[in-house]
Amino acid sequence: MVRRTAEADIVRLRKYEIPIKRVARNLCLDPALIAAIISQESRVGLLLDNGWDQERQKYGLMQLGRQQYHPFGLWDSEEHINQCSTILVRSINEVRARHPTWNWDEQLRGGICTYRAKMDNLQVYEEDPCDRDNYYVNSVIRRAQYFKRHGF
Repeated sequence: MVRRTAEADIVRLRKYEIPIKRVARNLCLDPALIAAIISQESRVGLLLDNGWDQERQKYGLMQLGRQQYHPFGLWDSEEHINQCSTILVRSINEVRARHPTWNWDEQLRGGICTYRAKMDNLQVYEEDPCDRDNYYVNSVIRRAQYFKRHGF
């Protein structure tokens, strides 16, 4: 199921390939990971109405929670992708600082979960943030692997 979704989303992702890669390069982040979160969160804009989710609580390709953050730029702009990707990098770094004994894969998984918790305005707990939502992080990682194999 994830692979079929990624196959459909990659067509729309091509429109954002240059901004995604530019943001990724500037933040030392894998562009496939940014693409995967865009795919997971908004299906590359397919699920959005003028950039907003159905409840009008989250905005943009990477679904920035409006209660916690003030969005920069248009919903599909490089500026907005950069804002959300910066939050992702900070989330990964927070998990790395809290859990220095975890291996890189565990820290990355924790960072992805922490990113989602921040976007959904949920409390981030000290224990493994993936305990409560393994599906999300597994889906993001599978999408990232697919997008990596296809040029991201």
